[in-house]
Amino acid sequence: MIEVRLKELKIDLPAPTPPAANYVPFLKTGSILLVSGQLPLLKEEVRYKGKVGQEFSLEEGQEAARLCCLQIIAQVKEACEGDLNRVRRCLRLGGFINSAENFTDHHKVMNGASDLMIAIFGEKGQHVRVAMGAAALPLNAAVEIEALFEVA
Repeated sequence: MIEVRLKELKIDLPAPTPPAANYVPFLKTGSILLVSGQLPLLKEEVRYKGKVGQEFSLEEGQEAARLCCLQIIAQVKEACEGDLNRVRRCLRLGGFINSAENFTDHHKVMNGASDLMIAIFGEKGQHVRVAMGAAALPLNAAVEIEALFEVA
């Protein structure tokens, strides 16, 4: 059912990206799946490098968050052995926005990920979240997002 939804939305998930340092991309314990922070990658390259509100507009920040979300879903698919229908619920998204000092629309940037999560998973995609500014992020990425899911 989720694969059909992805086709309807014309979304091709990227291949899950290996970690950039000494950590695992996801960890499953019981029915809880934690996904490490994902960057806005496109063809394994950071697509948005720099600060939202400085090098990038709010809309570009939202697109960066959307790319992070696609990376998250790719990791979830890998963790669920290819079956996204095992997702019971997206519980939480944690967003970090590499932002200019006076930028205060972090919550709007995160809508890029939240809107996509709900578009793909419907009610199961509704989640709690945090959106916060950061002085810098790994690889100078504009956005990094971590996630928490309940899976079957």
